[in-house]
Amino acid sequence: MNEPHTAFRTGAPIVVGLLILVLWEGACRAWHVPAYLFPMPSAIAGALVREWPVLLRALGTTLLITLQAFAIAVVLGTLIAFVFVQSKVIEASFFPYAVLLQVTPVVAIAPLIIILVKNTSLSLTICAAVVAIFPVISNTTIGLHSVDPGLLSYFRMNKATRLETLLRLRIPSALPFFLAGLRIASGLALIGAVVAEFVAGTGGRSAGLAYQILQAGFQLDIPLMFAALFLIALSGVLLYLLMVALNNALLGHWHESTLREEL
Repeated sequence: MNEPHTAFRTGAPIVVGLLILVLWEGACRAWHVPAYLFPMPSAIAGALVREWPVLLRALGTTLLITLQAFAIAVVLGTLIAFVFVQSKVIEASFFPYAVLLQVTPVVAIAPLIIILVKNTSLSLTICAAVVAIFPVISNTTIGLHSVDPGLLSYFRMNKATRLETLLRLRIPSALPFFLAGLRIASGLALIGAVVAEFVAGTGGRSAGLAYQILQAGFQLDIPLMFAALFLIALSGVLLYLLMVALNNALLGHWHESTLREEL
């Protein structure tokens, strides 16, 4: 019964994307736009095929940093949220510093981290984790606080310990908020990894997609630059879809966020 709705939600973005590509290609051909100003999709595809081994290696480097940073952000962010929810004093004292960490531009602190941490890959991972950790802390903390007052009173009446309340009440209640934080953090981890690569400017075989963009810009190989940008965007979309799939798998059809109205 929901198959037409699912097909529409999947097909509509694809149709719009194809239409944009056709118009893009047609406009560039009709107005003879030079490739070094704004390349056609066919030129970008050609660069993607031509430089595929280099781009694939760079993509692997960027994704490795992204996934490592995402894992660190999830583990540390969740643990910090668990600590915050145990004491209002602790939360009030330290949460503003989490906000401060979020609003500080990564380009401002990345050079310091790169200087202090000698291992380039580790320094890039730390930079990306700093960018991605706040949504996990914030959403998980809100979720752990968003418990039904009646159920919380019931647990207290039955003299449940803090650990029992956390495991049996707060964590299940926080799950939708936590998963929402993961969707945001996955994209921010990718952004943080790319920005950190830009700041570091590392080359060689361990160079990521950001370095390929810099090199393509220096060489005025704009189709290659767009090809690298396409891989970054595609990686972000796939990470988001992976988090959506995880959300649907864990929440199933019992939570309001997974229920969609039929068209």
